[in-house]
Amino acid sequence: MRVVVAMMKHETNTFSPLVTDLARFEAWGLHFGPAAERAYAGTAMPMGAYIRLARARGAEIITPVAAEAMPGGIVTRDAYETLAGAIVEAVAAGCDAVLLDLHGAMVAAHVADGEGELLRRLRAVAPDVPIAVTCDLHCNLTEAMVRHCDALIGYKTYPHVDMAEVGEQVARILFDAIDGRCRPAMAFAPIPVLAQTLRMGTDDEPMKGLIAEARALEHEGLLAATIFGGFPMADVPHAGMAAVVVADGNRAAAEAGAERLAALARDRRDDFLYPHEALTQALDRAAALGDLGGPAILLDHADNCGSGGTQDVMGVIAAVIERGLRDVAVGAVWDPAAVQAMAAAGVGRTVTLSLGGKLDMPALGLKGRPLVLTGRVKVLTDGRFVVRGPMYTGVTVEMGPSAVLSIDDGRVEIVITSNHHEPWDRGVFTSVGIEPEAKRYLLLKSRIHYRAGFAPLARATITLDGEGVTTSDNSKLDYRQLRHPIYPFDRIN
Repeated sequence: MRVVVAMMKHETNTFSPLVTDLARFEAWGLHFGPAAERAYAGTAMPMGAYIRLARARGAEIITPVAAEAMPGGIVTRDAYETLAGAIVEAVAAGCDAVLLDLHGAMVAAHVADGEGELLRRLRAVAPDVPIAVTCDLHCNLTEAMVRHCDALIGYKTYPHVDMAEVGEQVARILFDAIDGRCRPAMAFAPIPVLAQTLRMGTDDEPMKGLIAEARALEHEGLLAATIFGGFPMADVPHAGMAAVVVADGNRAAAEAGAERLAALARDRRDDFLYPHEALTQALDRAAALGDLGGPAILLDHADNCGSGGTQDVMGVIAAVIERGLRDVAVGAVWDPAAVQAMAAAGVGRTVTLSLGGKLDMPALGLKGRPLVLTGRVKVLTDGRFVVRGPMYTGVTVEMGPSAVLSIDDGRVEIVITSNHHEPWDRGVFTSVGIEPEAKRYLLLKSRIHYRAGFAPLARATITLDGEGVTTSDNSKLDYRQLRHPIYPFDRIN
């Protein structure tokens, strides 16, 4: 048996100024051929689960590419064609099954539905080969994605700690179909709701209840049931929530299950909107917390590189410093030039930096505004660590050359990186010598993923509404391609 296993993942924020080219994939993880299998075998990723199950069957495993880039702006034509072309070429060469680890929100310069187009091309070269797909919970699902594969599933957790689990589930469905033990029949229901990412945490309502309903459908005998929160920072017609269900030979059951999930999501649409709070008021609450015996988490969520943020917006950090909060660790600011300047000065030296603010954000009409800070170079590292937490377990992270700037004898310590990286694992701090559990405040450029590594430490969590292209305020984004009607821009039934 010959099985093609591949990964091609990107969450595209069409409002982000960050260019997603091949170099950006290389910075996070780009492997071709056998190197792709070596990089992900044994990891808690869908691709790791695929490899394990294929090996158990004694299959020949072909891994044309494993590619993931930190979320950013639109994927270049060259990057898309290089990655998609490698997968299509491998499948065209002949195989018995295809297992794909995709995201579901990739937008390229010439293709609005990156995953749907990839699957369309695969079906054109291999019309009868069974294809299974794992997608992110933030997938903007399309009819093309569903039509051109045999089984599709999404994560049921945010932060995404079940990636290997759902990868194994969909792979088993496909292998059971090949062995004649089931006949996958799939249906999906688009949901006209543009939900806020901050309202999609699966430990919280409303998503918690929707996930419970999807699990109930599976317990009732359906092969797989998924509710997608969607990715709202994408100005494409198909952005928004969706449900997809895989039944065994019964398309009517799949359609009924998908509509059941969709109806629940429509009924709870108001719960998917994030209530805003003035930054000064939120900081007042943070200052009043007192000693909690552990860190309070402060979220600079509008500049979350894990959703395509530039990770160099300094407004919230400036406000925290001005407010006088003490014993703060910041993870992290992207500024390669600042790291170079700190490396030139050396550990222990005092430097004055024009930190962050290197990128303009034309989609928001904002210019980059650096923050001038003076501090001591505390640490210089290569920025490499292996994830030990429950999300991306076993994957090597490359933050690039990194440094820690200590301000006012450690009142505030800022981790500065050369590559974008969302702080979902404690390694963003421990790899540079900071003990996060010992800090009073952890200021994270994150939304929900931080919970994977930091929720056990958090004594309180406060969202700080700053600026950035991952804003949770839809009114600040100039949507031009969205389908209508869609809530909250339009009334829906």
